[in-house]
Amino acid sequence: MNYGSYTTGPVFYDDYSANLFHLNELYQNVAEEVSRNLSEGFGKDIPITSGIWGGTYLIAEPQGKSKRRIWRFYCMVNLPLNATMSYRRNMEKFVGIYTSTMAKAFQPHGLKLNLKMWGGELPFSNREMPNITIHLEDTTGTIRWLRPIVSWNAVSWEQSIIYDSIRLVRELKQNLDYDKGPTLDDPQEIKYMLQDVIITYLTLKEILDVDFLEHAQPIIDDMMKRFMSGLHEADEIQEVYQTALNNALIYGFEEGLRTPYLEHGLDIFKFEEWPTEKINWVPEAMKEKLIPPVKNIMKSFQENIRATRR
Repeated sequence: MNYGSYTTGPVFYDDYSANLFHLNELYQNVAEEVSRNLSEGFGKDIPITSGIWGGTYLIAEPQGKSKRRIWRFYCMVNLPLNATMSYRRNMEKFVGIYTSTMAKAFQPHGLKLNLKMWGGELPFSNREMPNITIHLEDTTGTIRWLRPIVSWNAVSWEQSIIYDSIRLVRELKQNLDYDKGPTLDDPQEIKYMLQDVIITYLTLKEILDVDFLEHAQPIIDDMMKRFMSGLHEADEIQEVYQTALNNALIYGFEEGLRTPYLEHGLDIFKFEEWPTEKINWVPEAMKEKLIPPVKNIMKSFQENIRATRR
């Protein structure tokens, strides 16, 4: 079957679970095509990078198959911070090209994507140049939506998701502050929040304190086990939420991120006020520890897919 020029294999399996290697491949190739189109149109280089947002690739089968059906698709899209892209009319052009290219890329995989809105700002992002969202809905019902998150300064995808973990931890803190107690009641919203807890832990694991790892690992293992076995009952969901809250996981995440940035005069608790040139900036010591594991995951998916085709 022809899956188009954006992937080397299918994004979806017969059970509608997703292949996360091919999904990431699609996002990257869409970004490269849009970059070429914009660069030609504006007469200057407009580099764009992209990849999966949300860390679903961290919990997958050896060939990149997601362990559960994914209803909400997210990707990080990194744009250069320059005068050309700061004009609204140019952003409108970008959104039009990006959404039409994304729809074309997903069509061979069975989706029909339509733009519903764009321009929403994510909480805790840079005040001067906040992250903005593009919202596409799938009329086939295969997924509920695809939501690209636009961030500024076009670094590698791996670097941008590490940087964004600061914003995500700030967002998670709203519902995991020990002093405030539980703030969420809706079981589905709690589940989405707990998934982000697992993903944040796995993303930051290599920079977290050894004592915290020893404390947190059994809790994360139990959370993952419960997710894999279903986690549908409201009482159980509340129990897992309370465990994450009572064990102060969010504070371990904060400390792991805070120390390396403070060495460079940047306070994660004032994240929104950082200079725009520090958007998507990650200290070298963090990159050395956190980027290779992400690259290795994708490389192993690719190698395992190739092995089955021999």
